[in-house]
Amino acid sequence: MTRHLARTLLTLTAAAVLTTACAPGANVEAQAPAAAPVKPNPLPGVTKSLDELRAEMFHVGAGKRLKPAEWPGGNRVAVALSFDVDNATMALSQGNLDYEVLSRGEYGAVDGLPRILRLLDKQKVPASFFIPAVSSLLHPQMIPDILSRKVHEIGIHGWIHERLPVLNDEKEEQRLLDQSIETLTKAMGKRPVGYRAPSWKFSKYTLAQIKAAGFLYDSSLMASDDAYEINLDGKPTGLVELPIERIVDDAPYFGAADGSMPSPEHVLEVFRSEFDVAWDERGLYVLTMHPHYMGHRSRVAILDRLITHMKSKGGVWFATHEDIAKHLKGMLDAGSN
Repeated sequence: MTRHLARTLLTLTAAAVLTTACAPGANVEAQAPAAAPVKPNPLPGVTKSLDELRAEMFHVGAGKRLKPAEWPGGNRVAVALSFDVDNATMALSQGNLDYEVLSRGEYGAVDGLPRILRLLDKQKVPASFFIPAVSSLLHPQMIPDILSRKVHEIGIHGWIHERLPVLNDEKEEQRLLDQSIETLTKAMGKRPVGYRAPSWKFSKYTLAQIKAAGFLYDSSLMASDDAYEINLDGKPTGLVELPIERIVDDAPYFGAADGSMPSPEHVLEVFRSEFDVAWDERGLYVLTMHPHYMGHRSRVAILDRLITHMKSKGGVWFATHEDIAKHLKGMLDAGSN
């Protein structure tokens, strides 16, 4: 009897649901299961035409090569030491409030940058510092400390080390660029002339925006060892590119969460070898470092040895990115006349 009653109740419930669903005005679609989300095509390029691929490939591209026969002063190689003063901005941009991570970034302002500035004073060489605007606002003493040496340069490195391809918003990217320029111009007393994209990553809007902003040069791309003019959709922009490369960047070696490579000597060997070939080829050597990585004691020691090695070779022009770009811009302008 109990089993029969249960079957009867189940039948009546099913009938009631069916009647409701089929009643006039009932939203039948609302009763249907939601469609599975469409997965993005992991290989969109395989269906595109060569013209489409060419447009994507060369939206941002390498134009005229800018390699002088010799550098100012009769030197054979130009050395551009650069520091991306990110500190904790990358973590903050992502909402990462892990205070181990934040404190490791803060090290860049507290100990890293002062130690690096002391080394540059000792070696009497200039450098370029690319600073996210928020980093400068959180640690306002950094810019006066850099500028007090009267030989260094400061450039734009985003607002809060935002990843522009992830942002993927033309208006928001423009707003952040404008804020960054305004903030650093106020802190420096003059407008920066150099740009380096946060994480070295352009969006599809970046090149047009930095061109319109009137920058002298960019230092975010990797199409050559030597400088070149950047093209936008195949057309010259007049912007000088001073290329960077992960091989000559301290972050791949020292940026791991649990420390670094076993010995800084290995990193010195790579950096020194890259310089020696640049010296042989009479080219450009751009080294990128971060105060919260390279500013540690054992790592500043290898930077000291690297600079000493460079000086021992002779024929080295140590210059800021701005001074190198001005020299190459003169070549570019002369070629267009």
